Amino acid sequence: MKQPKSFEEAMQRLQELLAVLQDDTTPLAQSVKVYAEAANLISYCKQTLDDAKLRIEEIDAELAQKTGEGV
Repeated sequence: MKQPKSFEEAMQRLQELLAVLQDDTTPLAQSVKVYAEAANLISYCKQTLDDAKLRIEEIDAELAQKTGEGV
């Protein structure tokens, strides 16, 4: 699986994979393959969110330092 271009693209792909997994006609082998792809996308999304949270905390700290206030 290629790396998604964005968080939003990864979330869209996860929605598609969820539909495949919820389909009762999906063969087990395909379900396992889809599950593996979904797990990788979930990991990517978690890392992206963690990075965004860290950046927001850095921005808040910089702002607090500049203004002399706690945010």
